[in-house]
Amino acid sequence: MNDLLTTDISCPYCGEAIEVMVEVLEESQEYIEDCQVCCRPIVFNVEMAFDGSPSIYVRSENDTY
Repeated sequence: MNDLLTTDISCPYCGEAIEVMVEVLEESQEYIEDCQVCCRPIVFNVEMAFDGSPSIYVRSENDTY
């Protein structure tokens, strides 16, 4: 599947809305990408639903999931 999905998220640190591109794989994944505004590390969780639709959750590096 390996599609690129463009979506808007809010940085968990500075609150700014930023546009990000997420690679959607067939399995769930977690990775870190720096905020384009404040440069702090955002943890991305991309989970796949049973119907194949992705859900994207973001959190700060110190938050528990």
